[in-house]
Amino acid sequence: MAAKYQIVADSLRAHIQTGKYADAAALPTEFAIAREYQVSRQTVRQALAMLSREGLIATRQGSGSRILRQARETAAGQRRSIAVISTYISDYIFPGILREVETVLSQHGCTPSLFATQNQVSNERRILTQLLQQPVDGILVEATKSALPNPNLDLYQLLMDREVPLVFIHGCYANLPGAHFVMDDNAGGGRQLVRYLADKGYERVGGIFKSDDIQGHGRYAGYTGGLQEKGLPLKDQYVYWYNTETKASFLSGGDASIRAFLDRALEEVEAFVCYNDEIANSLLLQLQKRGLRVPEDIAIVSFDNSFYSELSPVPITSLSHGGENAGRTAAQTLLRQMAGEYCQSVQLPWVLVERESSRLSRPPKSSI
Repeated sequence: MAAKYQIVADSLRAHIQTGKYADAAALPTEFAIAREYQVSRQTVRQALAMLSREGLIATRQGSGSRILRQARETAAGQRRSIAVISTYISDYIFPGILREVETVLSQHGCTPSLFATQNQVSNERRILTQLLQQPVDGILVEATKSALPNPNLDLYQLLMDREVPLVFIHGCYANLPGAHFVMDDNAGGGRQLVRYLADKGYERVGGIFKSDDIQGHGRYAGYTGGLQEKGLPLKDQYVYWYNTETKASFLSGGDASIRAFLDRALEEVEAFVCYNDEIANSLLLQLQKRGLRVPEDIAIVSFDNSFYSELSPVPITSLSHGGENAGRTAAQTLLRQMAGEYCQSVQLPWVLVERESSRLSRPPKSSI
């Protein structure tokens, strides 16, 4: 038999979903609920806590329990429209992120519409212009080339001036103060990977980073900070930068600049910190073509703990968010903003998943 508070919660939930309290937009008082169901006020509080965790109500001491906007509109049969703007839809980790976004939004009476910028500011401007002409109830957006000055800030500002709920994922624009975002702890992750390598005896650590997205800058900042913290050499010739336009050439191994970089760096570098698992997997394949072994000759570590890290010829040590998912967290943040609740930006921490690409330790050297 269900607990009393579950019975009360089930009944209140049904009343919310059928619109019984739509006119008041609030539940009766704890005292009134306790009297109606012949239970204690403690039982009522347990039931309300359950509905609050489900995102149906917001309870504040002295103010009662307010039915959240998404619950009222779902009860009225009105599904809200959410624009989800991503750089890509089918590449790399994006399907998993977007799947979580769609699941959360759908559970709360929202219909997401997907748009892809291909990380091009011209596409981003076209999409934002469309959304200004055909208003939506909220926008979840992955910033385009977030490390570069963006010519579309005027459109974002216009959306914010119109009070359209807006949450950025993976990055944000510095010139949009007050915008909410959900980001990885990029600098913390870069520092964590360098510490890990240093503690295993790797002293000459190179890096490969993306130049036109803020994630790459943050991960590089953590990488350099980790090197300085551990007293390891920081050399420009150990670092390779690529961008959206040169990514395909890097992945194919056909770019003369990456070949020249490896020719130079491999004379000294013992390990690489990579921008993400896709890059790490490509680097591993290029090293193997050169007859080098991972990790015996070169260690590799990375970010994202994606399928690349598991399916690579040598499984790659990578940073994971554990049970967290950026898409789920961003969607929940957007829903809170849409409901008029207090919300704040979020940085997701990392958890290291060690695999074969870096398991070996290096004997200490007398000098660097």
